[in-house]
Amino acid sequence: MTVQSVSLTIAGSGGAGVVTAGSLLLDAAARAGWYALMSRSSGPQIRGGEAAAMLRFATEPIMSHDDSFHLLMAIDWDNITRFAAEIPLTASSLIVGDPAHGDAPAGLLKNSPRVAALPMSEIAGGIENGRPNMVALGAIAAMIGLPPAAMRIVVETALKKKGPAAIEASMAAFFAGIDAAKNLPAIPRLPNVAADALPRWSITGNEATGLGAIRGGVRFVAAYPITPATEVLEWLAPSLAKVGGMLVQAEDELASINQIIGASYGGVPAMTATSGPGLSLMIESLGLAVAAEVPIVVVDVMRVGPSTGIATKSEQSDLNIAVYGLHGDAPHVVVAANSVADCLFTTQWAVHLAEAMQVPTLVLTDQAMGQARAILPKPAELTFIGQREVATAAVEGQRYKRYAMTGSGVSPMAIPGTPGLTHTADGLEHNEFGTPSSQASDHQAQMDKRSRKISQFNYGDHWAEIIDSEVGAGDTAIITWGSATGPAREALQRHADAGGKARLISLRLIAPVQPEKMAEALRGITRAVVVEQSHSGQFYRMLRAFYELPAKTLSLHQGGPLPFGPQQILDQMKQLNAGSA
Repeated sequence: MTVQSVSLTIAGSGGAGVVTAGSLLLDAAARAGWYALMSRSSGPQIRGGEAAAMLRFATEPIMSHDDSFHLLMAIDWDNITRFAAEIPLTASSLIVGDPAHGDAPAGLLKNSPRVAALPMSEIAGGIENGRPNMVALGAIAAMIGLPPAAMRIVVETALKKKGPAAIEASMAAFFAGIDAAKNLPAIPRLPNVAADALPRWSITGNEATGLGAIRGGVRFVAAYPITPATEVLEWLAPSLAKVGGMLVQAEDELASINQIIGASYGGVPAMTATSGPGLSLMIESLGLAVAAEVPIVVVDVMRVGPSTGIATKSEQSDLNIAVYGLHGDAPHVVVAANSVADCLFTTQWAVHLAEAMQVPTLVLTDQAMGQARAILPKPAELTFIGQREVATAAVEGQRYKRYAMTGSGVSPMAIPGTPGLTHTADGLEHNEFGTPSSQASDHQAQMDKRSRKISQFNYGDHWAEIIDSEVGAGDTAIITWGSATGPAREALQRHADAGGKARLISLRLIAPVQPEKMAEALRGITRAVVVEQSHSGQFYRMLRAFYELPAKTLSLHQGGPLPFGPQQILDQMKQLNAGSA
């Protein structure tokens, strides 16, 4: 059935408490039994400056924003037009602003939304230590049907260290906002639901990535801060210490990846997190890890490129460099998370893959997932723990073959210093012992070995998430990956609500490709739309290169930073079906 939800944006200048207000709303929604998703948008500044918190509340789990917003609550208008394209409004939308800051900018009025005034600063000024953002929260809660009791618990928790006076001032402003909302036009309200016993998580994609790494067995992380991946490191720093691990802030991305190669060579599962510019710097060392068969995990939280691009916005345009960027024939694994929750699963799986195959594994997420916070059901516990085949003792009378030819391509890996297992591990081509070699036969044998490791591995059903509409698969498919999966799932649901049949295929394993499994997933499919957020259609071109797609396949691609809306994908499906009638 159609998702029952309400969408709103809170916007304001630096210091207005926009993101704080959004976070409080999110936590209160969880206590009220709702699910929620919050993403944020900001300018290119390092600190401060205008910001917008985009929120969606629903009575069931959600993975994406809707096509438009019911409410824009502007604490002030400072540079808000920067976000105009990211806050789609319709004639039924409502803009609420503080008259003390003037009128709504013309750039927000394109589709003739309703406009109303709420004197937030005046109301807050009448309350000792009152803040306009708490007045805004009260008005929002009243308008969407959020119980005040849920907000009180959240405020008491958030302001506990500031004392009772701060809590009471905030709640006084909150209730003043509730009272003032009586004079505002209506927007959709969510029904009161019984808070079930199922545990809820409030987590970002970056936090989930860090948790997946720890659960997978990572105990050493080296990284250099970079937007939008820094929160992975901020979460991991104290969390690793709790399990006996360590995080090192390196001087740059080159040092980061070389440090994790060293840690893994020493026997400790290791990871780094970066974004596109950092990944570019790591490419040569990724090749070293391929040649030396050292397992590492590299998380790329993608952002808009090229070069510095737009550091605070999302795009899926690092696909090509992740798959093809290494020089020479360098077989490696690339996986991609498809939701905030899936960041946990995919990263934990990535550690397992890297350790089991002794291969570098890249994890692709993006700003849209990484910095989004979601209220979601508690993810299931996973059994994927990174375990490598370790050589523990020399075989009497035999010289240790670090790169021995095996059926699986995986050779026992010795920990440095183990008696009798001394070997060379570097970027030069080598023979089975690790001795550098320029002979064609050794190069061919080692290339076959490295390729065999990842081509013969059993990835199971995790290679993709495949969902049929409630009325069946039909002959139409949506093929997508990463954060485009959320709106694609909702488009599939809307298609089913209208009586349509379709299948969603969201790839989690990007490389190596799985042609036989894709052929099975596409059995009976005669039409498909490929959805991705890249300007050049990188994903579509990769699919065309390695998979047999239906003859009637459309490519829906766009660069960042604007995300897809479910209706945009649904319209493409309608065009596909109309063109095939």
